[in-house]
Amino acid sequence: MPQSDTGNRRIVLAARPRGLPTPRDFRIEETSVPTPSEGQVLLRTLYLSLDPYMRELMNDVGPAYAPSVPLGETMAGGTVSRVVASKNPRFRVGELVLSRAGWQDYAVSDGEDLVPLGEMARPSLALGGLGMPAFTAYVGLLDMGQPKPGETVVVGAATGAVGAVVGQLARLKGARVVGIAGGPDKCRYAVEELGFDVCLDRHDSRLAQQLADACPDGIHVYFENVGGVVFDAVLPLLNIGARVTVCGVIAHYNDDAPASGPDRLPKTMSTVLQKRIRMQGLVILDHYADRYDAFRRDMGEWVDAGRVKLREDQVDGLESAPEAFIGLLQGRNFGKLVVRVAGD
Repeated sequence: MPQSDTGNRRIVLAARPRGLPTPRDFRIEETSVPTPSEGQVLLRTLYLSLDPYMRELMNDVGPAYAPSVPLGETMAGGTVSRVVASKNPRFRVGELVLSRAGWQDYAVSDGEDLVPLGEMARPSLALGGLGMPAFTAYVGLLDMGQPKPGETVVVGAATGAVGAVVGQLARLKGARVVGIAGGPDKCRYAVEELGFDVCLDRHDSRLAQQLADACPDGIHVYFENVGGVVFDAVLPLLNIGARVTVCGVIAHYNDDAPASGPDRLPKTMSTVLQKRIRMQGLVILDHYADRYDAFRRDMGEWVDAGRVKLREDQVDGLESAPEAFIGLLQGRNFGKLVVRVAGD
């Protein structure tokens, strides 16, 4: 169903998921287009970003960095939007902005959460390779991981929106890069197109041994965005003084009960202690004030020069968002997942 000038479609949280979300956990509604008050702007959504962190916002108790989505309320998410009406002198009609409009056609904003984008040939990149996921890779690898030439960097979800950039930045810094991805096609892409030295299939039952073979000098930097069996394979290979950036654990987002099997915490903590590992959590919202400008400058230069390649997995129509999001949590996307909500 195409976007309308008179109605606002929105996708709301209909039920809190147990495990992997299902289409029944979402509901599409239509309301009137909101009217901006003095100091506000009316935004029309062009592109919607779908990201793994949204799964945690569907739970009853949200993470510390963002509140849970209340039942019956619009799903949260980043968007690229056009200003279609303005009562705020800082924004003009027609301006392209990065916003937090969520899963809907229209939203109002007082402007405090908006980032002007100027004109872009590919506006959707502001949600991926020139936006939050790549910014996460930039800070998490360069500031926290601090790879040195010749060191081994391992990254999970190696062809995802974050992991693909992590690996390419590590190569720019002279490191050896080992990726882990879901399937031979993604692994082939990581090596042949993104320049990874090695990429391993996380579905292979021999992953732990293959990773050990691929890292004869151990692991100096690990970018953690998966958890599960991937982290189990990485942990014993971490070197003394290894740096681990933790930006996500997608393998556990759908857990609705404690994990079965042995308690891994004692082994993890002992390894952190004995090998003096520096493990740091990353919430990218903490870094916009002091690092975003440098990121936009550096990433723009690297992309323009062809030193960083970007891939999008784009789906059409707001109504496609729930199924696409479920697929994201199952690893079905290939590259940054974006919903094209409307033509521009």
